[in-house]
Amino acid sequence: MSALRLHKYLAACGVASRRKAETMIAAGRVQVDGVVVSEMGRLIEPKRQRITCDGREVTPPTNLVYILMNKPKGYVTTTRDPQGRPTVLALLPPMQERLFPVGRLDLDTEGALLFTNDGAFTHRVLHPSFHSEKTYEAVVRGAPDDIALQRLARGLVLDDGPTAPCSVKFLETLPTGRSRIRIILHEGRKRQVKRMFEAVGYPVIALRRTAYGRLRLGDLAVGKYRFLAAAELRKFFL
Repeated sequence: MSALRLHKYLAACGVASRRKAETMIAAGRVQVDGVVVSEMGRLIEPKRQRITCDGREVTPPTNLVYILMNKPKGYVTTTRDPQGRPTVLALLPPMQERLFPVGRLDLDTEGALLFTNDGAFTHRVLHPSFHSEKTYEAVVRGAPDDIALQRLARGLVLDDGPTAPCSVKFLETLPTGRSRIRIILHEGRKRQVKRMFEAVGYPVIALRRTAYGRLRLGDLAVGKYRFLAAAELRKFFL
């Protein structure tokens, strides 16, 4: 690796996302040649300098790992939780590689969740410029009419700004006055699906992510996972 920004190097090494890496640097958790670095945009030369995070040397992974999990409810999508709640990493086997989840799912949300130690892949999945699709099925209270569905599809204004246009399809009417809706997003803000349905008056009762692009859960049971082959990963970008 030639000279590059410190936060990008940390992400490429699988320490965290670029945004999280910036937070770690600002918190004084990263050292370059034994000196704490806290300013943003620091250029480093990985082949000539020693970078550590929380006292542990940071080097590019030699074995890239990719895992797809069908996340169950009741697990937080972080590597550790200050409140002591179980994290999704507890569902994976012990591994030498330092894996982290790609994006997040809420505590009460199920479905497709990727894990990897490939920082470049993570950036491509999460960054809006790559337009990576994420498919969700939401069970909502009530039966959204065409006007509500069109509002969702065109994009609406939330408290953190307007949402991008998306694909929305009414799937079925369920008992007890509920409906199942499929929604496909190209962005991934915090609680976005739930906030979008709340904005049109149909609160989400249950939410499940079923696919990243064309990479689908299939018959993968809730709480289970499988390792991904390179051929499957290529489906994500088709």
